Amino acid sequence: MQVAEIHEQMGLRREVADDVVVNVEYLEVFEAVEGGGEGEIEDIVGEVEYALPDCFPSTSCRVMIDNAACSATTRVMIDRKHGILLEAVQVLMDLNLSIKKAYISSDGRWFMDVFHVTDLNGNKLTDESILSYIEQTLETAHYGGSKIFQGLTALELTGTDRVGLLSEVFAVLSNFRCNVVESKVWTHNGRIASLIYLKDNESGSPIIDPKKLDIIEATLRNVLKGDNDIRSAKTSVSLAVTHTERRLHQMMFADRDYERKPIIKTCEDDSADVSVQNYLQRDYSVVNIHCKDRINLLFDVVCTFTDMQYVVFHATVDTSGDRASLEFFIKHMDGTPISSEAEKQRVILCLQAAIERRASQGVRLELCTTDRLGLLADVTRTFRENALNVTRAEISTTTDTALNVFYVTDATGNQADPKIIESVRQNIGLSSLKVKELPMIYHQKAERDEPSTGPGGAMLLSLGSLVKRNLYNLGLIKSYS
Repeated sequence: MQVAEIHEQMGLRREVADDVVVNVEYLEVFEAVEGGGEGEIEDIVGEVEYALPDCFPSTSCRVMIDNAACSATTRVMIDRKHGILLEAVQVLMDLNLSIKKAYISSDGRWFMDVFHVTDLNGNKLTDESILSYIEQTLETAHYGGSKIFQGLTALELTGTDRVGLLSEVFAVLSNFRCNVVESKVWTHNGRIASLIYLKDNESGSPIIDPKKLDIIEATLRNVLKGDNDIRSAKTSVSLAVTHTERRLHQMMFADRDYERKPIIKTCEDDSADVSVQNYLQRDYSVVNIHCKDRINLLFDVVCTFTDMQYVVFHATVDTSGDRASLEFFIKHMDGTPISSEAEKQRVILCLQAAIERRASQGVRLELCTTDRLGLLADVTRTFRENALNVTRAEISTTTDTALNVFYVTDATGNQADPKIIESVRQNIGLSSLKVKELPMIYHQKAERDEPSTGPGGAMLLSLGSLVKRNLYNLGLIKSYS
């Protein structure tokens, strides 16, 4: 492949004089990968780390979206000086896109992310508004914050999970005349974390009276404590400046859910296989993950690395059927690798917890009905009265309509009896509460244009081989053998 072709595929432009210098440095690496050995690649990578000029603006970012190169996926390529991995994945997650493959290279002062994505039904992206949104959001750096819930009060809750807890929480809020506008609830290892966005039911305004907020917090804290959680139950009013899912990961990480034992053991035991090795030649730690594929998997993993203050320098994500294989080259923020066996084990536990928190365990129930004060309290009370445990919930409202999703199991964590589910539906309303299957995102159109990385798990022997493999998968070189 000629330099001009690589330049064209990467979407690099030569109109701006400063950019020419940067792009030539990129292309030197690509040419070396195609024509040189691994030693030469590593030498040039080392040179590039120090040779890139400061003229590349820190907020500058190039995004190219390609629907022609691959038959089954849309390719999103991000070229940037400094890493924005978490933010880029967050943009894709907020659009409910499935990441089939990803190639990430970021070392020193050069950076490249490539994502192969589909919609929830496994189709390529064809909606021009979505494609334009991805480009504009990443290129203008308008990302990273939460959806702004203007005019709402945000509550953060953490505590010990138990059957019926959610119904008690929503009952308290209903008694205080609080209308729940949006909320997300996660449970894991016997712990629960939730962000709840409220407004006063009568005035429709945010709840700002400090005395009322103190009473609400104290009451909810007593509910969360139950009989055996005197110390760890927490409630607080949040400024809601962080992305909601990002904040839930932070809350559960701070709660150390990864160290706890589950009170309710679910029937779906599909723990992620995580291994950590050190690649001492370049001071990397290499993390391999093999698990069931699902929406937002990459986001959950990268959030964990960020919370643990690790930097991802290189990574490859590959999916096949309903399985996913992820490989990350990481370092501490000070440039050192993982230094002890205890630290390795902590990384493994934290990654497994992050993957399990959002796992869709139980029957998915979707509620669509007219919103009203006390709706959530009534619905979740019906769940409790029928011994159904809510493992995850997503609450939202559009104008006057409630659009809620609940994942439920029986009280012991096993699949709920279909007869009980039907009884609950009859109580709440057959037309309002429906049983839904998960979206068919699992590779109905498996990527065939590129070779699979295989079941893998073995650490790559050099940075050169990683760069060569990623560039081969990108179609930028002919071979990496």
